[in-house]
Amino acid sequence: MTLDKAKQLLRVQADFGGFYNGNSAKLILSEVQREHGQAAVDDCIRELHLDQIFGFSPGTRFEGGLAMGK
Repeated sequence: MTLDKAKQLLRVQADFGGFYNGNSAKLILSEVQREHGQAAVDDCIRELHLDQIFGFSPGTRFEGGLAMGK
């Protein structure tokens, strides 16, 4: 998945907010982590304000749809 596509999908999840959309965002960020690395995940979190919407903080690792902490 390209970073542009991931950001597009994350924007949709962020617009809806809520618990289930947070889980979907975790899955998307897991894919970003796997394909593009931690720096790309951190950029997505900062750019899309996912820290304010879902409580994700830069440095959090995402694996298999789980937030693994820093």
